[in-house]
Amino acid sequence: MRRYDPPAIASYYRSRPWKVIWRAITVIWHLASFILGLKWDEWTNQAEQQRQKRAIQIQNILTNLGPTFIKVGQALSTRPDLIRKDFLDELIKLQDQLPSFDSAIAYRIIEQELDKSVEELFAKITPEPVAAASLGQVYQAYLHSGEKVAVKVQRPNLKPVLTLDLFLMRWGAKAIGPWLPLNLGHDLALIVDEFGTKLFEEVDYLNEGCNAEKFATNFSGNPRVKVPSIFWRYSSNTVLTLEWIEGYKLNDIPTMQGAGIDTNALIEVGVTTGLQQLLEFGFFHADPHPGNLFGMADGRMAYIDFGMMDQLDETTKENLVEAIVYLINKDYVELAEQFVKLGFLTPDTDIWPIVPALEAVLGDILGQSVRDFNFKTITDRFSELMYEYPFRVPAKFALIIRSLVTQEGLALTMDPDFKIVDVAYPYIARRLLAGESPQLRRRLIDVLFKDSKFQWSRLENLIAIARSDTNFDIIPTAELGLRYLLSEEGAFLRRQILLALVEDDRLHTEEVRRLWNLIKEDIHPNRILDAAWGALADFSREGAAALLPSMQTGIPFFEEK
Repeated sequence: MRRYDPPAIASYYRSRPWKVIWRAITVIWHLASFILGLKWDEWTNQAEQQRQKRAIQIQNILTNLGPTFIKVGQALSTRPDLIRKDFLDELIKLQDQLPSFDSAIAYRIIEQELDKSVEELFAKITPEPVAAASLGQVYQAYLHSGEKVAVKVQRPNLKPVLTLDLFLMRWGAKAIGPWLPLNLGHDLALIVDEFGTKLFEEVDYLNEGCNAEKFATNFSGNPRVKVPSIFWRYSSNTVLTLEWIEGYKLNDIPTMQGAGIDTNALIEVGVTTGLQQLLEFGFFHADPHPGNLFGMADGRMAYIDFGMMDQLDETTKENLVEAIVYLINKDYVELAEQFVKLGFLTPDTDIWPIVPALEAVLGDILGQSVRDFNFKTITDRFSELMYEYPFRVPAKFALIIRSLVTQEGLALTMDPDFKIVDVAYPYIARRLLAGESPQLRRRLIDVLFKDSKFQWSRLENLIAIARSDTNFDIIPTAELGLRYLLSEEGAFLRRQILLALVEDDRLHTEEVRRLWNLIKEDIHPNRILDAAWGALADFSREGAAALLPSMQTGIPFFEEK
C-alpha cells in the first residue's frame, strides 16, 4: 500500500480482530499504568520524589508503543509551556535518541533497494547509526566521489505498525467524538486521516526528496536558510542519501552560544521562514522539532527531514492573511465570516451571537496585552469558545496548528521571554505595505479603508510596526506603493483617497502630520522625491509631466506650518 487508504485498512483489520484487540489492550495497559502511577504518587504524597521516575516512564512507554506514539511525544517535546521540565527533558530524547535496529538489517535494505553492495556504493560508512528516529535511522558516509553524506534507512516492517495504530485511532475518534464536550468530534476522524496521509507520505523517501528540492527552490533567495542536496542515484522509497549538515540542534543553547551563534537571530529566521511557508509559498514544514532544525556556524538555519509537509492553495493563503487583517483591525463580524471561509464554522452557522464572544475573547489581543500574544494564548481562549459555540478544527488546519505551536514552542525553549509578535507583526506589516501581489494589495486596501473612509492611523501603525525591524527601508516600499497608485489597478484606491482627503478635509489633520513626522524622522525629503521619480519612470513622459505639477503642489502640505 503506497498511500493511506482508510477503507482498505478497515477492511483488512475487520477480518483480523485478534490483532486489533491485542494492540488495543497493549496501548490501554501502558497508558493506564502511567495514569494510575501518577495518581498513586498523589495519594501517597510522593509526587515530588517520583517526578524523574514518571518522566522516564512516559518516554519509555511512548518508545515501546512505536512510531505513531513517538510522533505524539515529539510534538509534546516542543511545548515547554505545556509540559513540565522533567517530562520535557525525557521527551526530547524521542527526537533522535531512540533505539536503533541492527545495522546488518539496514545494510541489507540499502543493498536490496539500490541493487549494489554497500562497498560499491560508499567509500566509507559508519558501522553504527549516528542517529535513530521514529521512522528510520541515519548513517554518516562518504561517496567514492568524496562528498560527505547522510544515509537515511527506514525501519523494517513499518507500514503494518502504522496502519494498525491509525485504524485504532480512527475507530477511537469515531467512538468518542460524539461524547466530547468540545465541538471537535465531527472532525476527529478527518484529523486522523490527515495525520495518516502525512505519515504515509513521510515513509516514502522519494517523496521526501522531492519535497526537499521544492523547499530549497522556495528559499533559494534567502542566504539564511540551508537545505541539504539530494543524491538521487543513491536513493529509493526506503533509502535516502543527502548532503551532510554540520550544525547544532536548536535546543542545544550552550553549545551554540559557545560557538558564537546568535540564537536570537536564529529564532527570527525560524519565525519569519515559518510565516513565509504559510503565507507566501503555501508549502510548509509540518514537523519542525529540534531534531529537524540545526543552527550552523555561519548563522544559517538548516532544515532537514521533509517527510511531513503540506500545501495550501492560494485561496486558503489569502483567507489566512485576511483573517489576520481582520484580527488586527478588530473587525469581528468580518473575522467571524472568515472563520466560515476557513472551515472553523459551517456555512449555515448564525455568526451574530458569536461576534460579541469573539470580541470579548480576542478584544485585548492587540491592545495592552499585545506583547503577551502567542499561539498558546489564542488556542487557550478559543478552547473557551468551543464549549459554547460550534467552532471546529478543520482537518487541513490540524497540521498548520501543529507546525505553528511547535515552532513557537521551540522558540520558547531557546528564549523563555520570546514574544512571537516582535517578529510576526513586522513581517506581516512589511508584506502588506510592499503589496507585491494583487491579493496582498487588495488586503492592504481592506486594512486602510473602513466604511469607505481612509484610516490614516492604520497606515501610521503599519509603518511604525514595520520600522521596528531595523532592516526595513520604507523608500522601496513607497516606490512600490506609488507605482500601484498610478497604475490602472490603483484607480479605485486613487478615487477613495481623493474622496477621503476632500470630504474629510484630511490635508490639515493632526493624523497626517503625525504620519509625516513618523516618516521624515530618518528620511530626507529628497529620497521621497527619488522614490516618486522611480515610480514615474514606468510611465510615459507625457503622463509624468501631467502628474508632476499636482505632485509639486501636493508636497508642501506635509511641511510644518
